[in-house]
Amino acid sequence: MNMQSLNADGVMEVDVLLVGLGPVGATLANLLGRYGVNVLGIDQATEIFMVPRAIALDNEALRILQMAGVQEQDFDKIAIPQVQMYSPLFGRFARMNTAGQIDGHPMLVTFFQPELEAVLRQKLGQYAHVKVSLGTKLESFEDKGSFVIAQVRDGSGGRIRIAAKYLVATDGANSIVRKALKLDFKGETFGQDWLVVDAKQVPNPIDHIEFLCDPKRPGPRMVAPGGRQRWEFMLQPGESREEMEKPETVKRLLAPWANADEIEIERTAVYRFHARVADRFSVGRCFLAGDAAHITPPFAGQGLVAGLRDAANLSWKLAWVLHGQASPAILESYNQERQPHAREIIGLALLMGNLVMPANRLKAFFVHGFLSLIRLVPAGRALFEDLKIKPQNTFKAGLFLRTRSTKKLLAGSTFPQGLVRRADNGEIVLSDEMLGQTLTLVSFGSDPCTALNPQLQREWASYGGTCLQWCMRGQGLHLGPAERRVEALDDLLTRRSIPMGWTAIVRPDRTVLCEGPFEQAAELVHETVRLLGMTNSTTKPDPFATLSTQS
Repeated sequence: MNMQSLNADGVMEVDVLLVGLGPVGATLANLLGRYGVNVLGIDQATEIFMVPRAIALDNEALRILQMAGVQEQDFDKIAIPQVQMYSPLFGRFARMNTAGQIDGHPMLVTFFQPELEAVLRQKLGQYAHVKVSLGTKLESFEDKGSFVIAQVRDGSGGRIRIAAKYLVATDGANSIVRKALKLDFKGETFGQDWLVVDAKQVPNPIDHIEFLCDPKRPGPRMVAPGGRQRWEFMLQPGESREEMEKPETVKRLLAPWANADEIEIERTAVYRFHARVADRFSVGRCFLAGDAAHITPPFAGQGLVAGLRDAANLSWKLAWVLHGQASPAILESYNQERQPHAREIIGLALLMGNLVMPANRLKAFFVHGFLSLIRLVPAGRALFEDLKIKPQNTFKAGLFLRTRSTKKLLAGSTFPQGLVRRADNGEIVLSDEMLGQTLTLVSFGSDPCTALNPQLQREWASYGGTCLQWCMRGQGLHLGPAERRVEALDDLLTRRSIPMGWTAIVRPDRTVLCEGPFEQAAELVHETVRLLGMTNSTTKPDPFATLSTQS
Protein backbone atom coordinates (compact mmCIF):
# COMPACT_ATOMS: atom_id res chain seq x y z
CA MET A 1 0.00 0.00 0.00
CA ASN A 2 1.18 3.49 -0.79
CA MET A 3 2.22 5.04 2.52
CA GLN A 4 2.26 8.49 0.89
CA SER A 5 -1.54 8.39 0.88
CA LEU A 6 -1.66 8.48 4.71
CA ASN A 7 -2.72 11.72 6.41
CA ALA A 8 -0.86 13.47 9.23
CA ASP A 9 -2.44 11.09 11.78
CA GLY A 10 -1.17 8.04 9.90
CA VAL A 11 -4.64 7.17 8.60
CA MET A 12 -5.48 6.45 4.97
CA GLU A 13 -8.63 8.29 3.83
CA VAL A 14 -10.80 6.81 1.08
CA ASP A 15 -14.37 7.17 -0.11
CA VAL A 16 -15.07 3.44 -0.18
CA LEU A 17 -13.20 0.54 1.42
CA LEU A 18 -14.08 -2.54 -0.58
CA VAL A 19 -13.41 -5.83 1.23
CA GLY A 20 -13.09 -8.70 -1.24
CA LEU A 21 -12.07 -8.57 -4.91
CA GLY A 22 -13.77 -11.60 -6.42
CA PRO A 23 -15.90 -11.06 -9.51
CA VAL A 24 -18.58 -9.07 -7.64
CA GLY A 25 -16.06 -6.92 -5.78
CA ALA A 26 -13.99 -6.27 -8.90
CA THR A 27 -17.13 -5.35 -10.88
CA LEU A 28 -18.21 -2.99 -8.11
CA ALA A 29 -14.74 -1.43 -8.04
CA ASN A 30 -14.86 -0.85 -11.81
CA LEU A 31 -18.30 0.73 -11.59
CA LEU A 32 -17.21 3.01 -8.75
CA GLY A 33 -14.08 3.84 -10.74
CA ARG A 34 -16.20 4.88 -13.72
CA TYR A 35 -18.22 7.15 -11.41
CA GLY A 36 -15.01 8.80 -10.18
CA VAL A 37 -15.13 7.42 -6.64
CA ASN A 38 -11.93 7.05 -4.60
CA VAL A 39 -11.75 3.32 -3.76
CA LEU A 40 -9.41 1.00 -1.91
CA GLY A 41 -10.07 -2.66 -2.70
CA ILE A 42 -8.43 -5.30 -0.49
CA ASP A 43 -8.35 -9.08 -0.69
CA GLN A 44 -6.67 -11.70 1.48
CA ALA A 45 -5.58 -13.70 -1.56
CA THR A 46 -2.52 -12.58 -3.48
CA GLU A 47 -3.65 -14.13 -6.77
CA ILE A 48 -6.83 -15.02 -8.60
CA PHE A 49 -8.13 -18.50 -7.77
CA MET A 50 -7.36 -20.25 -11.06
CA VAL A 51 -10.04 -22.97 -11.09
CA PRO A 52 -13.60 -22.47 -12.36
CA ARG A 53 -16.40 -21.90 -9.87
CA ALA A 54 -19.31 -19.84 -11.23
CA ILE A 55 -19.97 -20.93 -14.80
CA ALA A 56 -23.18 -19.23 -16.02
CA LEU A 57 -24.20 -15.64 -16.78
CA ASP A 58 -27.47 -14.34 -18.19
CA ASN A 59 -28.24 -11.27 -20.28
CA GLU A 60 -28.66 -9.09 -17.18
CA ALA A 61 -25.19 -10.01 -15.94
CA LEU A 62 -23.62 -9.34 -19.34
CA ARG A 63 -25.33 -5.95 -19.46
CA ILE A 64 -23.94 -5.05 -16.02
CA LEU A 65 -20.46 -6.07 -17.16
CA GLN A 66 -21.00 -3.83 -20.18
CA MET A 67 -21.79 -0.99 -17.75
CA ALA A 68 -18.54 -1.78 -15.92
CA GLY A 69 -16.55 -1.35 -19.15
CA VAL A 70 -16.18 -5.02 -20.10
CA GLN A 71 -16.47 -5.42 -23.87
CA GLU A 72 -17.97 -8.43 -25.62
CA GLN A 73 -14.57 -9.59 -26.90
CA ASP A 74 -12.81 -9.24 -23.53
CA PHE A 75 -13.54 -12.80 -22.38
CA ASP A 76 -14.70 -16.03 -23.99
CA LYS A 77 -18.29 -17.16 -23.73
CA ILE A 78 -20.47 -19.90 -25.16
CA ALA A 79 -24.09 -18.99 -25.83
CA ILE A 80 -26.39 -21.77 -24.57
CA PRO A 81 -29.40 -22.37 -26.83
CA GLN A 82 -31.37 -24.55 -24.43
CA VAL A 83 -31.50 -26.20 -21.02
CA GLN A 84 -32.98 -29.71 -20.99
CA MET A 85 -34.22 -31.83 -18.09
CA TYR A 86 -34.37 -35.62 -18.41
CA SER A 87 -36.11 -38.29 -16.35
CA PRO A 88 -35.41 -42.02 -16.52
CA LEU A 89 -39.20 -42.54 -16.58
CA PHE A 90 -40.42 -39.80 -18.92
CA GLY A 91 -37.41 -38.83 -21.02
CA ARG A 92 -37.16 -35.09 -21.64
CA PHE A 93 -39.86 -33.67 -19.40
CA ALA A 94 -38.87 -29.99 -19.47
CA ARG A 95 -36.97 -27.63 -21.75
CA MET A 96 -35.96 -23.98 -21.43
CA ASN A 97 -35.38 -22.00 -24.58
CA THR A 98 -32.36 -19.75 -24.02
CA ALA A 99 -31.57 -19.07 -27.67
CA GLY A 100 -31.63 -15.48 -28.88
CA GLN A 101 -30.85 -12.31 -26.99
CA ILE A 102 -32.38 -9.79 -24.64
CA ASP A 103 -31.18 -6.18 -24.39
CA GLY A 104 -28.35 -6.81 -26.82
CA HIS A 105 -26.87 -9.87 -25.04
CA PRO A 106 -27.34 -13.66 -25.22
CA MET A 107 -29.95 -14.95 -22.81
CA LEU A 108 -27.54 -17.45 -21.26
CA VAL A 109 -23.81 -18.09 -21.61
CA THR A 110 -21.16 -20.18 -19.89
CA PHE A 111 -17.72 -18.73 -19.16
CA PHE A 112 -14.42 -19.39 -17.39
CA GLN A 113 -14.44 -17.43 -14.12
CA PRO A 114 -10.65 -16.92 -13.72
CA GLU A 115 -10.53 -15.29 -17.17
CA LEU A 116 -13.33 -12.86 -16.29
CA GLU A 117 -11.72 -12.00 -12.96
CA ALA A 118 -8.41 -11.28 -14.69
CA VAL A 119 -10.17 -8.93 -17.11
CA LEU A 120 -11.90 -7.09 -14.29
CA ARG A 121 -8.67 -6.75 -12.29
CA GLN A 122 -6.81 -5.51 -15.37
CA LYS A 123 -9.43 -2.85 -16.07
CA LEU A 124 -9.03 -1.41 -12.58
CA GLY A 125 -5.59 -0.20 -13.63
CA GLN A 126 -7.11 2.55 -15.76
CA TYR A 127 -8.49 4.37 -12.70
CA ALA A 128 -5.91 6.37 -10.76
CA HIS A 129 -8.42 6.82 -7.93
CA VAL A 130 -8.93 3.04 -7.49
CA LYS A 131 -6.21 1.31 -5.46
CA VAL A 132 -5.84 -2.43 -4.95
CA SER A 133 -4.02 -4.13 -2.08
CA LEU A 134 -3.75 -7.92 -2.32
CA GLY A 135 -2.65 -10.18 0.52
CA THR A 136 -4.38 -7.71 2.84
CA LYS A 137 -6.77 -8.76 5.61
CA LEU A 138 -9.42 -6.72 7.38
CA GLU A 139 -8.81 -7.13 11.11
CA SER A 140 -11.42 -4.82 12.61
CA PHE A 141 -13.70 -1.90 11.82
CA GLU A 142 -15.99 0.51 13.62
CA ASP A 143 -18.74 2.73 12.25
CA LYS A 144 -18.15 6.17 13.78
CA GLY A 145 -21.37 7.64 12.39
CA SER A 146 -19.82 9.96 9.84
CA PHE A 147 -17.17 7.51 8.61
CA VAL A 148 -15.85 3.99 9.22
CA ILE A 149 -12.47 3.34 10.85
CA ALA A 150 -10.91 0.04 9.81
CA GLN A 151 -7.64 -1.67 10.60
CA VAL A 152 -6.03 -3.92 8.00
CA ARG A 153 -2.89 -6.02 7.90
CA ASP A 154 -1.02 -5.99 4.60
CA GLY A 155 1.11 -8.71 3.04
CA SER A 156 4.27 -7.58 4.86
CA GLY A 157 2.56 -7.80 8.25
CA GLY A 158 2.17 -4.05 8.68
CA ARG A 159 -1.03 -2.62 10.11
CA ILE A 160 -2.71 0.38 8.53
CA ARG A 161 -5.71 2.34 9.75
CA ILE A 162 -8.21 3.38 7.10
CA ALA A 163 -10.93 5.98 7.34
CA ALA A 164 -13.63 5.27 4.77
CA LYS A 165 -16.84 7.13 4.17
CA TYR A 166 -18.42 3.76 3.37
CA LEU A 167 -17.38 0.10 3.70
CA VAL A 168 -18.70 -2.52 1.26
CA ALA A 169 -18.18 -6.22 1.96
CA THR A 170 -17.94 -8.56 -1.01
CA ASP A 171 -15.95 -11.08 1.01
CA GLY A 172 -18.04 -14.17 0.32
CA ALA A 173 -20.36 -16.51 2.16
CA ASN A 174 -18.19 -16.51 5.30
CA SER A 175 -18.06 -12.70 5.36
CA ILE A 176 -16.24 -11.39 8.41
CA VAL A 177 -17.99 -8.06 7.94
CA ARG A 178 -21.46 -9.62 8.06
CA LYS A 179 -20.50 -11.56 11.18
CA ALA A 180 -19.07 -8.45 12.84
CA LEU A 181 -22.31 -6.59 12.10
CA LYS A 182 -24.16 -9.48 13.84
CA LEU A 183 -26.55 -9.93 10.92
CA ASP A 184 -28.55 -13.14 10.73
CA PHE A 185 -27.88 -15.29 7.67
CA LYS A 186 -31.08 -17.28 7.55
CA GLY A 187 -32.01 -20.04 5.16
CA GLU A 188 -31.32 -23.69 4.65
CA THR A 189 -28.53 -26.06 3.78
CA PHE A 190 -29.13 -28.95 1.41
CA GLY A 191 -28.51 -32.27 3.15
CA GLN A 192 -26.78 -33.65 0.08
CA ASP A 193 -23.17 -33.11 -0.94
CA TRP A 194 -22.27 -32.77 -4.61
CA LEU A 195 -19.11 -33.66 -6.49
CA VAL A 196 -18.18 -31.09 -9.14
CA VAL A 197 -15.85 -32.21 -11.94
CA ASP A 198 -14.41 -29.69 -14.41
CA ALA A 199 -12.51 -31.08 -17.39
CA LYS A 200 -10.79 -29.88 -20.58
CA GLN A 201 -10.23 -31.48 -23.97
CA VAL A 202 -13.51 -33.40 -23.78
CA PRO A 203 -14.35 -35.03 -27.13
CA ASN A 204 -17.80 -34.53 -28.72
CA PRO A 205 -18.85 -31.67 -26.43
CA ILE A 206 -22.53 -30.87 -26.03
CA ASP A 207 -23.75 -27.41 -27.02
CA HIS A 208 -26.30 -26.96 -24.23
CA ILE A 209 -26.97 -27.65 -20.55
CA GLU A 210 -28.75 -30.79 -19.45
CA PHE A 211 -29.95 -32.14 -16.12
CA LEU A 212 -30.32 -35.84 -15.46
CA CYS A 213 -33.04 -35.86 -12.81
CA ASP A 214 -32.55 -39.41 -11.58
CA PRO A 215 -33.31 -39.93 -7.86
CA LYS A 216 -30.51 -42.48 -7.76
CA ARG A 217 -27.79 -40.08 -8.93
CA PRO A 218 -29.02 -36.72 -10.26
CA GLY A 219 -26.62 -34.35 -11.92
CA PRO A 220 -26.20 -31.68 -14.58
CA ARG A 221 -23.56 -31.33 -17.25
CA MET A 222 -22.71 -28.33 -19.36
CA VAL A 223 -20.27 -27.02 -21.89
CA ALA A 224 -17.86 -24.13 -21.18
CA PRO A 225 -15.23 -22.17 -23.15
CA GLY A 226 -11.79 -23.61 -23.81
CA GLY A 227 -13.00 -27.11 -24.65
CA ARG A 228 -14.36 -27.54 -21.13
CA GLN A 229 -17.26 -29.44 -19.68
CA ARG A 230 -18.64 -29.62 -16.15
CA TRP A 231 -20.38 -32.53 -14.47
CA GLU A 232 -22.01 -32.52 -11.05
CA PHE A 233 -22.92 -35.71 -9.17
CA MET A 234 -24.98 -35.90 -6.00
CA LEU A 235 -23.41 -38.06 -3.33
CA GLN A 236 -25.42 -41.03 -2.11
CA PRO A 237 -25.79 -41.90 1.58
CA GLY A 238 -22.57 -43.32 2.96
CA GLU A 239 -20.31 -41.83 0.27
CA SER A 240 -17.52 -39.65 1.66
CA ARG A 241 -15.77 -36.62 0.23
CA GLU A 242 -12.43 -38.45 0.18
CA GLU A 243 -13.87 -41.43 -1.68
CA MET A 244 -15.66 -39.33 -4.29
CA GLU A 245 -12.62 -37.21 -5.13
CA LYS A 246 -10.44 -40.25 -5.85
CA PRO A 247 -9.37 -40.52 -9.52
CA GLU A 248 -10.87 -44.01 -9.87
CA THR A 249 -14.25 -42.76 -8.62
CA VAL A 250 -14.21 -39.79 -10.99
CA LYS A 251 -13.28 -42.09 -13.86
CA ARG A 252 -16.19 -44.40 -13.08
CA LEU A 253 -18.70 -41.53 -12.88
CA LEU A 254 -17.52 -40.00 -16.17
CA ALA A 255 -17.51 -43.33 -18.03
CA PRO A 256 -20.90 -42.81 -19.77
CA TRP A 257 -19.57 -39.64 -21.41
CA ALA A 258 -15.76 -39.68 -21.54
CA ASN A 259 -12.65 -41.66 -20.67
CA ALA A 260 -11.09 -39.79 -17.77
CA ASP A 261 -7.63 -40.96 -18.89
CA GLU A 262 -8.00 -39.12 -22.19
CA ILE A 263 -9.18 -35.76 -20.87
CA GLU A 264 -7.64 -33.18 -18.54
CA ILE A 265 -9.34 -32.96 -15.15
CA GLU A 266 -9.03 -29.34 -13.97
CA ARG A 267 -10.85 -29.68 -10.69
CA THR A 268 -12.72 -32.12 -8.50
CA ALA A 269 -14.37 -30.75 -5.39
CA VAL A 270 -17.22 -31.72 -3.08
CA TYR A 271 -19.63 -28.96 -2.09
CA ARG A 272 -22.74 -28.64 0.02
CA PHE A 273 -25.15 -26.11 -1.42
CA HIS A 274 -26.82 -23.41 0.69
CA ALA A 275 -29.75 -21.03 0.33
CA ARG A 276 -29.34 -18.08 2.68
CA VAL A 277 -30.13 -14.35 2.83
CA ALA A 278 -28.90 -11.76 5.32
CA ASP A 279 -31.71 -10.06 7.20
CA ARG A 280 -30.33 -6.71 6.00
CA PHE A 281 -27.89 -5.76 3.25
CA SER A 282 -26.72 -2.63 5.06
CA VAL A 283 -26.11 -1.30 8.56
CA GLY A 284 -25.16 2.36 8.91
CA ARG A 285 -22.23 3.01 6.56
CA CYS A 286 -21.53 -0.69 5.95
CA PHE A 287 -22.99 -2.66 3.05
CA LEU A 288 -23.02 -6.30 1.93
CA ALA A 289 -23.05 -7.51 -1.67
CA GLY A 290 -22.76 -10.83 -3.46
CA ASP A 291 -22.35 -14.00 -1.41
CA ALA A 292 -21.78 -11.91 1.71
CA ALA A 293 -25.46 -10.90 1.43
CA HIS A 294 -27.06 -14.01 -0.13
CA ILE A 295 -26.11 -17.51 -1.25
CA THR A 296 -28.03 -19.09 -4.11
CA PRO A 297 -28.00 -22.83 -4.96
CA PRO A 298 -26.54 -23.38 -8.42
CA PHE A 299 -29.54 -25.00 -10.09
CA ALA A 300 -30.79 -21.75 -11.69
CA GLY A 301 -27.34 -20.40 -12.61
CA GLN A 302 -28.07 -17.12 -10.78
CA GLY A 303 -25.51 -17.00 -7.95
CA LEU A 304 -22.98 -14.64 -9.51
CA VAL A 305 -25.71 -12.85 -11.48
CA ALA A 306 -27.42 -11.85 -8.23
CA GLY A 307 -24.16 -10.40 -6.91
CA LEU A 308 -23.64 -8.39 -10.09
CA ARG A 309 -27.14 -6.96 -9.68
CA ASP A 310 -26.07 -5.82 -6.20
CA ALA A 311 -23.02 -4.07 -7.64
CA ALA A 312 -25.01 -2.21 -10.29
CA ASN A 313 -27.68 -1.12 -7.80
CA LEU A 314 -25.34 0.06 -5.04
CA SER A 315 -22.51 1.66 -7.01
CA TRP A 316 -24.33 4.61 -8.54
CA LYS A 317 -26.14 5.41 -5.29
CA LEU A 318 -22.86 5.56 -3.38
CA ALA A 319 -21.35 7.73 -6.11
CA TRP A 320 -24.26 10.19 -6.15
CA VAL A 321 -24.13 10.56 -2.36
CA LEU A 322 -20.33 10.85 -2.26
CA HIS A 323 -20.36 13.51 -4.98
CA GLY A 324 -22.99 15.47 -3.05
CA GLN A 325 -25.56 15.00 -5.82
CA ALA A 326 -28.14 13.12 -3.72
CA SER A 327 -29.23 12.66 -0.14
CA PRO A 328 -27.69 9.79 1.86
CA ALA A 329 -31.28 8.68 2.43
CA ILE A 330 -31.31 7.07 -1.03
CA LEU A 331 -28.89 4.39 0.22
CA GLU A 332 -31.71 2.77 2.19
CA SER A 333 -33.28 1.81 -1.14
CA TYR A 334 -30.42 -0.65 -1.81
CA ASN A 335 -31.75 -3.10 0.76
CA GLN A 336 -35.34 -2.26 -0.15
CA GLU A 337 -34.80 -3.10 -3.83
CA ARG A 338 -32.27 -5.91 -3.77
CA GLN A 339 -33.29 -8.15 -0.88
CA PRO A 340 -36.77 -9.12 -2.17
CA HIS A 341 -35.48 -10.07 -5.61
CA ALA A 342 -32.57 -12.02 -4.13
CA ARG A 343 -35.12 -14.02 -2.14
CA GLU A 344 -37.19 -14.66 -5.27
CA ILE A 345 -34.15 -15.91 -7.18
CA ILE A 346 -33.26 -18.25 -4.32
CA GLY A 347 -36.85 -19.50 -4.44
CA LEU A 348 -36.42 -20.26 -8.14
CA ALA A 349 -33.17 -22.12 -7.44
CA LEU A 350 -34.86 -24.17 -4.70
CA LEU A 351 -37.68 -25.06 -7.08
CA MET A 352 -35.20 -26.13 -9.73
CA GLY A 353 -33.34 -28.13 -7.11
CA ASN A 354 -36.51 -30.05 -6.25
CA LEU A 355 -36.92 -30.92 -9.92
CA VAL A 356 -33.30 -31.96 -10.32
CA MET A 357 -33.00 -34.06 -7.17
CA PRO A 358 -36.37 -35.57 -6.19
CA ALA A 359 -36.18 -37.36 -2.87
CA ASN A 360 -37.36 -40.72 -4.21
CA ARG A 361 -38.80 -42.44 -7.27
CA LEU A 362 -42.40 -41.92 -6.19
CA LYS A 363 -41.91 -38.16 -5.93
CA ALA A 364 -40.01 -38.16 -9.22
CA PHE A 365 -42.90 -40.00 -10.88
CA PHE A 366 -45.49 -37.42 -9.81
CA VAL A 367 -43.35 -34.27 -10.26
CA HIS A 368 -41.77 -35.18 -13.58
CA GLY A 369 -45.00 -36.74 -14.83
CA PHE A 370 -46.94 -33.56 -13.99
CA LEU A 371 -44.43 -31.40 -15.83
CA SER A 372 -44.59 -33.73 -18.82
CA LEU A 373 -48.35 -33.25 -18.90
CA ILE A 374 -48.42 -29.47 -18.57
CA ARG A 375 -46.04 -29.22 -21.54
CA LEU A 376 -48.99 -30.35 -23.64
CA VAL A 377 -50.76 -27.07 -22.78
CA PRO A 378 -49.31 -23.88 -24.39
CA ALA A 379 -49.47 -21.88 -21.16
CA GLY A 380 -47.79 -24.67 -19.22
CA ARG A 381 -45.11 -25.13 -21.86
CA ALA A 382 -44.37 -21.38 -21.86
CA LEU A 383 -43.84 -21.45 -18.10
CA PHE A 384 -40.51 -23.20 -18.63
CA GLU A 385 -39.69 -22.89 -22.31
CA ASP A 386 -40.19 -19.10 -22.38
CA LEU A 387 -38.67 -18.64 -18.92
CA LYS A 388 -41.90 -17.26 -17.47
CA ILE A 389 -40.86 -19.00 -14.28
CA LYS A 390 -37.88 -16.65 -13.81
CA PRO A 391 -38.66 -13.69 -11.47
CA GLN A 392 -38.32 -10.38 -13.27
CA ASN A 393 -35.95 -7.81 -11.80
CA THR A 394 -38.79 -5.35 -11.21
CA PHE A 395 -38.88 -3.59 -7.85
CA LYS A 396 -41.99 -3.53 -5.71
CA ALA A 397 -40.72 -0.60 -3.66
CA GLY A 398 -37.67 1.63 -3.77
CA LEU A 399 -36.13 4.63 -5.47
CA PHE A 400 -38.62 5.23 -8.27
CA LEU A 401 -41.98 6.89 -8.91
CA ARG A 402 -44.81 4.72 -10.19
CA THR A 403 -48.33 5.92 -10.98
CA ARG A 404 -51.32 3.98 -12.25
CA SER A 405 -51.72 6.17 -15.32
CA THR A 406 -48.22 5.58 -16.70
CA LYS A 407 -47.32 2.01 -17.63
CA LYS A 408 -45.60 2.25 -21.01
CA LEU A 409 -42.25 1.82 -19.28
CA LEU A 410 -42.96 0.55 -15.81
CA ALA A 411 -41.07 2.56 -13.19
CA GLY A 412 -38.91 0.25 -11.12
CA SER A 413 -38.31 -2.10 -14.05
CA THR A 414 -35.28 -2.35 -16.33
CA PHE A 415 -35.06 0.10 -19.22
CA PRO A 416 -34.66 -1.81 -22.50
CA GLN A 417 -31.48 -1.71 -24.55
CA GLY A 418 -31.41 -1.73 -28.35
CA LEU A 419 -29.08 -1.21 -31.26
CA VAL A 420 -28.88 2.47 -32.28
CA ARG A 421 -26.95 4.72 -34.64
CA ARG A 422 -25.42 7.84 -33.16
CA ALA A 423 -26.48 10.97 -35.03
CA ASP A 424 -23.22 12.81 -34.37
CA ASN A 425 -20.79 10.33 -35.96
CA GLY A 426 -22.89 7.54 -37.44
CA GLU A 427 -21.41 4.89 -35.13
CA ILE A 428 -23.64 1.88 -34.41
CA VAL A 429 -23.68 1.04 -30.69
CA LEU A 430 -25.82 -0.54 -28.01
CA SER A 431 -27.95 2.21 -26.53
CA ASP A 432 -26.48 1.94 -23.00
CA GLU A 433 -23.30 3.45 -24.42
CA MET A 434 -25.30 6.66 -24.91
CA LEU A 435 -26.73 6.59 -21.39
CA GLY A 436 -23.32 6.56 -19.72
CA GLN A 437 -23.00 6.97 -15.95
CA THR A 438 -25.66 9.64 -15.51
CA LEU A 439 -29.35 10.15 -14.93
CA THR A 440 -30.81 10.40 -18.43
CA LEU A 441 -34.02 12.03 -19.58
CA VAL A 442 -35.00 9.95 -22.62
CA SER A 443 -37.76 10.94 -25.03
CA PHE A 444 -38.98 8.84 -27.94
CA GLY A 445 -39.35 11.00 -31.03
CA SER A 446 -38.78 14.46 -29.57
CA ASP A 447 -35.86 16.30 -28.01
CA PRO A 448 -36.60 16.12 -24.25
CA CYS A 449 -34.62 19.25 -23.50
CA THR A 450 -37.15 21.33 -25.43
CA ALA A 451 -39.71 20.43 -22.75
CA LEU A 452 -37.51 22.09 -20.10
CA ASN A 453 -37.12 25.85 -19.80
CA PRO A 454 -33.53 27.18 -20.00
CA GLN A 455 -33.18 27.45 -16.23
CA LEU A 456 -34.39 23.88 -15.67
CA GLN A 457 -32.04 22.66 -18.41
CA ARG A 458 -29.12 24.24 -16.56
CA GLU A 459 -30.27 22.80 -13.23
CA TRP A 460 -30.68 19.32 -14.72
CA ALA A 461 -27.16 19.49 -16.14
CA SER A 462 -25.76 20.72 -12.81
CA TYR A 463 -27.35 17.71 -11.08
CA GLY A 464 -25.48 15.43 -13.47
CA GLY A 465 -28.50 14.82 -15.70
CA THR A 466 -28.37 14.47 -19.49
CA CYS A 467 -30.94 14.31 -22.30
CA LEU A 468 -31.31 11.74 -25.09
CA GLN A 469 -33.65 11.77 -28.07
CA TRP A 470 -34.51 8.27 -29.32
CA CYS A 471 -35.77 8.46 -32.91
CA MET A 472 -37.38 5.92 -35.17
CA ARG A 473 -35.30 4.69 -38.07
CA GLY A 474 -35.38 7.33 -40.79
CA GLN A 475 -37.26 9.86 -38.66
CA GLY A 476 -36.75 13.37 -39.97
CA LEU A 477 -39.01 15.52 -37.81
CA HIS A 478 -38.47 17.28 -34.47
CA LEU A 479 -34.78 16.53 -34.46
CA GLY A 480 -32.60 17.99 -31.72
CA PRO A 481 -28.81 18.40 -31.56
CA ALA A 482 -26.93 15.44 -33.01
CA GLU A 483 -24.79 14.90 -29.89
CA ARG A 484 -27.86 13.84 -27.89
CA ARG A 485 -29.78 11.98 -30.59
CA VAL A 486 -29.83 8.32 -31.65
CA GLU A 487 -31.72 6.42 -34.35
CA ALA A 488 -33.22 3.03 -33.51
CA LEU A 489 -31.99 0.17 -35.72
CA ASP A 490 -34.24 -2.59 -34.35
CA ASP A 491 -37.89 -3.07 -33.40
CA LEU A 492 -37.37 -2.55 -29.67
CA LEU A 493 -39.95 0.26 -29.46
CA THR A 494 -42.57 -1.84 -31.22
CA ARG A 495 -41.86 -4.93 -29.12
CA ARG A 496 -42.17 -2.94 -25.91
CA SER A 497 -45.20 -0.95 -27.17
CA ILE A 498 -43.43 2.33 -26.48
CA PRO A 499 -45.16 5.13 -28.44
CA MET A 500 -43.57 8.19 -29.93
CA GLY A 501 -43.95 11.09 -27.54
CA TRP A 502 -43.23 9.05 -24.40
CA THR A 503 -40.55 10.12 -21.91
CA ALA A 504 -38.66 8.41 -19.09
CA ILE A 505 -35.88 9.20 -16.65
CA VAL A 506 -33.39 6.33 -16.47
CA ARG A 507 -31.11 5.71 -13.51
CA PRO A 508 -27.42 4.89 -14.09
CA ASP A 509 -28.19 1.22 -13.28
CA ARG A 510 -30.67 1.22 -16.23
CA THR A 511 -33.75 1.20 -14.01
CA VAL A 512 -36.72 3.36 -15.03
CA LEU A 513 -37.03 5.98 -12.29
CA CYS A 514 -40.20 7.59 -13.67
CA GLU A 515 -42.03 7.94 -16.99
CA GLY A 516 -44.90 9.73 -18.68
CA PRO A 517 -45.97 11.73 -21.72
CA PHE A 518 -43.48 14.15 -23.29
CA GLU A 519 -45.49 17.10 -21.97
CA GLN A 520 -44.73 15.98 -18.42
CA ALA A 521 -40.92 15.99 -18.86
CA ALA A 522 -40.39 19.05 -16.67
CA GLU A 523 -42.58 17.55 -13.96
CA LEU A 524 -40.60 14.30 -14.12
CA VAL A 525 -37.35 16.22 -13.62
CA HIS A 526 -38.76 18.10 -10.63
CA GLU A 527 -40.04 14.85 -9.08
CA THR A 528 -36.66 13.17 -9.60
CA VAL A 529 -34.84 16.05 -7.92
CA ARG A 530 -37.25 15.83 -4.99
CA LEU A 531 -37.05 12.04 -4.69
CA LEU A 532 -33.24 11.92 -4.69
CA GLY A 533 -32.81 15.00 -2.51
CA MET A 534 -30.53 16.27 -5.24
CA THR A 535 -28.32 19.30 -4.90
CA ASN A 536 -25.92 21.12 -7.20
CA SER A 537 -24.08 22.68 -4.27
CA THR A 538 -20.30 22.71 -4.59
CA THR A 539 -19.89 22.94 -0.82
CA LYS A 540 -19.93 19.46 0.66
CA PRO A 541 -19.34 18.65 4.34
CA ASP A 542 -16.08 16.82 5.06
CA PRO A 543 -16.87 13.67 7.11
CA PHE A 544 -13.17 13.38 8.03
CA ALA A 545 -13.08 16.85 9.61
CA THR A 546 -13.43 15.38 13.10
CA LEU A 547 -11.28 12.33 12.40
CA SER A 548 -8.54 13.08 14.90
CA THR A 549 -10.99 13.59 17.75
CA GLN A 550 -13.21 10.56 17.00
CA SER A 551 -10.53 8.01 16.20
